[in-house]
This record gives sequence, structure tokens and C-alpha cells, in this order.
Amino acid sequence: MQRIIHSWAWGVLLLLAVALSSSASAAPTITYRLSMPEPHTHYFEVEMRLQGFRGKHLDLTMPVWTPGSYLIREFPRNVEAFEAQAGNRQVSASKLDKNTWRVATGGKDVTVTYKVYAFELTVRTSFLDASHGYLNGTSVFMYPEGHKDLPSTLTVVPFQGWSKVSTGLPPVPGQPFTYRAANYDVLADSPIEIGNHEILSFESNGVKHEVAMYGDANYDPARLTADMKRVTDESTKIFGELPVDYYLFIVHNLPAGGGGLEHLNSTTLQATRTAYGTERGYQGFLTLVAHEYFHLWNVKRLRPAGLGPFDYNQEVYTNLLWVSEGFTSYYADLIMRRAGLLSEREHLDKIASSITSVENTPGNKVVSAAESSFNTWIKQYRPDENSYNTHLSYYSKGALLGMLLDLEILKATNGTKSLDDALKALYDEYYKKKDRGYTDREFQQGIEKFTGRSMEDFFRRYVYGKETPDYNAFLSTVGIRLTDVNAGTNQPLLGAAISTASGKPVVSIVTRNGSAWQAGLNVNDEIIAVNGYRVSEDINRSIPAYAVGDVLELVISRSGQLMVIPVKLLKDQTLKYRAELVPSPTEAQRKAYQKWTNPK
Repeated sequence: MQRIIHSWAWGVLLLLAVALSSSASAAPTITYRLSMPEPHTHYFEVEMRLQGFRGKHLDLTMPVWTPGSYLIREFPRNVEAFEAQAGNRQVSASKLDKNTWRVATGGKDVTVTYKVYAFELTVRTSFLDASHGYLNGTSVFMYPEGHKDLPSTLTVVPFQGWSKVSTGLPPVPGQPFTYRAANYDVLADSPIEIGNHEILSFESNGVKHEVAMYGDANYDPARLTADMKRVTDESTKIFGELPVDYYLFIVHNLPAGGGGLEHLNSTTLQATRTAYGTERGYQGFLTLVAHEYFHLWNVKRLRPAGLGPFDYNQEVYTNLLWVSEGFTSYYADLIMRRAGLLSEREHLDKIASSITSVENTPGNKVVSAAESSFNTWIKQYRPDENSYNTHLSYYSKGALLGMLLDLEILKATNGTKSLDDALKALYDEYYKKKDRGYTDREFQQGIEKFTGRSMEDFFRRYVYGKETPDYNAFLSTVGIRLTDVNAGTNQPLLGAAISTASGKPVVSIVTRNGSAWQAGLNVNDEIIAVNGYRVSEDINRSIPAYAVGDVLELVISRSGQLMVIPVKLLKDQTLKYRAELVPSPTEAQRKAYQKWTNPK
């Protein structure tokens, strides 16, 4: 009997040892709880339970930027009331640097709490007030340093009376407003809308799409969802598959503004609440939908090597944002045309307008598309009064380069292949097969597979260089002719933008090498009089009354000091393009145009 009891005791001890060993080796877990008990104060409250982390301390990090918006935004500046507890005992927590907190865990499970002030309603930040809550994960959630790959669970506790939570995160069955994230990158890339917003829905390619509409606006739900479906259907045709099983549009309808930011299986869009009431405004919103939805493939999956996995602590660099954003802008218009939401004339006008804008920007001669991409951290989101002269957006230049490469492939393949095919091949190769980003060289090689020749000269001159392409040589492939309607004119131009926002005419931009630039007019100069007569409005309105070579005597106030500046009016060098289909296209041109705008 004693031997039996002894054996039983050893069995219990063995089971206990196994249990303890299993517990000790169990994977750490992270659980977040997000609440907003006083939304009018604009504070989200975060509780973070960290279990199974063994060590004397644990470092928690908050990102300083958000993917897709390339600027260090210093999100930790909005954090306060950071505390940590192990059981019922508060433990030491100290800050190591601007975005890292060290918690003295002593090897025990801890619960961390903190508040985040959220009162910046943009697509890249977080916002909370008495009407709704919206957040981007990078600006609210911390993660344990070195453990970004761990899964987590998030429970959202909406303010009393709020009944809806919209997010791309998959829900935990049976647990209201509870979601799971495979890792921190997924949590960070899944924005959340909380409140009593309207939810629209439609199906595209067998996948449910929802539209969380915050704010009153003059949209027609039936028409809007039908047209958004046309955009999403057309987008999916390019890559041949929809790589998600759910997609969410979060739309903020506001008094003014606009913009969007792409995410893993969702996007946030901002629109002026009255935009849906005009054809131009409605078309603009759908173009934004097309742009952000195309990012579902281009950037979120097919991406440059520098864009993921992300280092949230510092800038990440790439020369290829002209592809990631520029091509997406190019395809937004092309998708709208293919979906029948943009007429032939409207598409031609957009092409001409894009070329006109880029070629009239002095920065186009200063910075290349690759340089513009690389310098985004210090240029794109930090414009100043001289940016017009020194910088060119990789969105606009990249869109034109996308069009030119598309036309090159159409020409090389006699209208049988296009940029669609090249992007799909790159998607299959680097996302589906290799699951990594492509390098600069690999992207060029991906294009060369479809042009059938070296594209070194093209990339040297137009991507890494600043040469002006012969647009008509490219556009002739699809039977389009570009003409400058300003050619042959001899009109004067001041070459300065004037703002009257303060009630006084003040110089806001001086164009490189223009009349004002040559004369020494400066930004912030207040223009008081022209040729002896006092002015109170933008003097550009009166410039057509003068001739090239005339001299304007401007009385200005510069930092309170009055002075006279003579400005000799130079010829207006501004280009203004119009695009037309050639009257008698060849069969090759017709075939290429059809493949380009209406592929089967």
C-alpha cells in the first residue's frame, strides 16, 4: 500500500513538473484592450496584458511613422499616464528614448496601461471626439521590442451608445468587438472606425466589401456601391485574383479636404461631404477609390524591397515610390476609363493635364523620379515656398513614367501585351513565389521581359535622369497626338503666385527664372502699388494688359520696409497641352489603343 501511494505521489510530482515546464516554455501572449470612456477629451485608453515573457525587463516600443505616409510623425508625443503592474503591485517603468519604455517585469506577467491623445483627423493619424473614434494602429498600439511577430488579441470597448466597430482585423467568434492579429504588422495595418456610422456593402469577385461612412454627405448609396463595384471588378482583372477574403473602405465625409491611405485589406478615404453632388466631385472620389484599391496589389503585396518588413523606429528608403505611388495614380485613371466611369475625352484631358503639370514644374528639371522617391522623408510631406522650384512629386512623375512604359510594351508586342502583364508577372514572381520585395534592377528586368530589349537607356534618361521625353513618340503607339495650344503666343507672365488670404496681396511663390525671380521679388513681399497705383488684389489679373518687355514698378513692403522693385515682364513659357486621337489611326494603333483602354 505504501509503495502504491509512493508511486502515486511521484506521478503527481511528475505531472506537476511537466505542467510547470510546459507553462515556462509556453509562447508569450499579448492582449490589448482599447476603451474611450470620455471621448470628448480625445483620449484613447489602452490596456496591454503581456504574459509569458521571461526576463528581468521588457521594452515596449511605439512607432514614429505609419507605412504609406513617409514622414517621421513622432506618435509617442501623444502618450501619457504610462504605468505597469505585476499582479496588484505597480512595477517600475522608465523611458529609454523617445519611443521606448522599459518595464521591470522581474519575469512576471504584467499589465501596462497608458493614454493616447487623438485629435488629428487625417488618414494617417488618430482621432476621437464625441461623434466617433478613428485610429491607425501605429499611433496607438505599442509592441514588445523584438516580438513584432507575435499574434495578439484586441478588444474594443466603444463609448456608451456607440454600436459599430469597423476594421479589417478578423473577429474572434462569440466575443463582441474582439479581433485577432497575426502579428504587429497586421495590427498596425488595420485602421479602426468606431461609432454609429452607416455601413454599405457590395460583393466583388466573390468577396464581401464594406463601406463604413462617417459623417453626413450627399451620396446615393445604391449608385455609389454599384460604381465602387465597377472599380473593384476592373482592378482585379489586372492581377487575376483578389488576395483577401474581406475588404473595408473607411470613408470620412468632412467639410473640406480629401486623401487616402492604403492598408493590408482596407483603406481610409477622406472626402468633402458635398463632393458626391457634382459629376466632377463624384468622379474624383471614385478615382480616389481606384487609387487606394489598386494599392491592394501594388505596394501592399507587390512592393520594393525597402517597404517591408518595416522598421517603425526610423526612415526606410527606396528609389521606387515612383512605381508604388506613381503607377497607382496612372492606373487609377486607366481603371476609371476601363470601368466606363471616365469618357474618352475625359481620359485624354487627364493625360494632357498630367503632362502639362509635370513639364511646367521647375522642380522637374532639378530632381529625378528616383531622387524624389528617396527624398520623400524630407521633401514630399514637408513642402515650403520653394518646393515648386526644387521638388517634383513621384506621384505625378511616376504616373507619366508608368504610361510611357505601358506604351513601350504595347509597341514592342504589337498590342498583345501591356504593363498589366508585366505587373502581374512581377506580382507572381516576388509576392506569390518569393514573398519578398523587388530591387531596382529586378523591377527593370521585369519590364524588359515584355519589351524584349534593354531598357537601360529609358531608365537612365527618364527615371534616374531628368530628360524630357518625346511624348508624341510614345503616344503615337496608341494613336494619340499631343499639341501645345500655347505655342506661338507672346504673352507676359509675372512668375509669382499672390495670396490675398490676409486681405493684402502677398507673394507666396516665386517661379525659378521667371520675371519676378529675375527682378528679385521675394516670398512674403506685400505688393502695395503697381506703376504708381495702389493695389489690393492679385496683380496677375492685370498682367495680360501689358506686353512682353514692359517694366512694372512695384512698391512693396518687405519686413515692414518700403522699397521699389522694377520688374521686366518676360515671355510666358508655360506649356498647355491638348491630347487628340489621330483622325486616321493605323490598324496597329487601333489594336494597341483597344488593348490599353478596354482589354478583354
